[in-house]
Amino acid sequence: MKYEVKNLNKEYLYLINYNPKFEEELCMMEMKCLFNKIPENKYLFSDIYVNPSRSTFIKEMISIIYKEDSLEKIVKKITQDNLSYDDFKVCYVKLEHGNIPYEDRLKSVYEIGYVVTGFPDIHNPKVLLGITKVDDKWIFGEYIKNDFQWHIHDRKPCSYSNSLSLKVARTLVNIAVKNDLSLKLIDPCCGVGTVVIEALSMGIDVVGYELNNSIAENAQRNLEFFGYDNVITSGNMHDIKEKYDAAILDLPYGLFTPTTREAQVALINTAHRLADRVILVTFEDLDKYIIDAGFTIVDECSVSKGNFVRYIKVLKA
Repeated sequence: MKYEVKNLNKEYLYLINYNPKFEEELCMMEMKCLFNKIPENKYLFSDIYVNPSRSTFIKEMISIIYKEDSLEKIVKKITQDNLSYDDFKVCYVKLEHGNIPYEDRLKSVYEIGYVVTGFPDIHNPKVLLGITKVDDKWIFGEYIKNDFQWHIHDRKPCSYSNSLSLKVARTLVNIAVKNDLSLKLIDPCCGVGTVVIEALSMGIDVVGYELNNSIAENAQRNLEFFGYDNVITSGNMHDIKEKYDAAILDLPYGLFTPTTREAQVALINTAHRLADRVILVTFEDLDKYIIDAGFTIVDECSVSKGNFVRYIKVLKA
C-alpha cells in the first residue's frame, strides 16, 4: 500500500495511544520524526498529513474543516457552506481525558448529521465525519481510522522469539524514513524480514541482507507468503557496495549467529559507510563504539520485550 505524504496547509488532529510503561519513549520518538514535535497529551495538532495506518500508535485522525468555540458555531458554518456528502456517517471522537457527557456527544452527532446535506448511510458509510471537543474548542472534519491491516504480518510463517516485534519494526521504519517515503532503505542484518515486510507494506524501496543462509531463506518465505517480491539477499553486509538513504541495524548478539564485540563494532563501522542516517538497535550500551565509528547520536530511547530491553539510537553519519 502506498501511503501518501502531503501538506495542504490544513490542520489535522491525531489521536494516539501507547502503553506508558513499555512504549511511551518509542512513541514519542516516532511522533518527533513524523510531526517535528512531542505531544504533551495523547493527541496532537499538526499541519503535516500522515495516514494513521502508517503508525501503530496513531489510532484516529480528523482532517479539520472547522474549529470553533461552540457546537452552535460549527452547525452554523456547515449550514452556511452547504456542506454536502453522500453515504456519510457522523461519529463523536472520544479523547482519553476531558470528554463530554454521553448525552452531549449524542446531541452533537445528531445536530451535525441534521445539517449536512446529502444522504447518510449509518451501516456502510463511504465517508466518516468526526466531531469532538479539545481544550474548549469544538473540532469537526473528515474522520479517518487506523485500518490496522498491518496486524496480518503477525501471521508470518517463520518467526523467532527474539525478533523485533511488529510494532517496534513498523515504528523503526517510520523513524528511519520520517515523511520521505521515496528514500532507499536497507536492513543489513534483517533476520526473518520483520522490518523489511513493514517497509514494503508502506511502499518503501527497501532491501535486506542476512548472513545466516537458513534465516535468510525463512525471510524470503515470509515475503513470499505476503505476496512481496524477494528483496532479501543471503550475504555479508560488509560486502555491500551501494549507499542508501537510511539503514535499520538490529545488531546481532549471538543467539542464532555467533558474534563477538569485535564483530559488532565492525558492523557499526560498516553501517557508517552504508547510510547517512542509521537506526541502531542494541541490547547494551555501545555509545563509545558508535562515536568512534564517526556517528553523532541524534536521539535515543529504550523499549522492552519480556526480559529484553532494546536500546534504540538515531545516528547521523
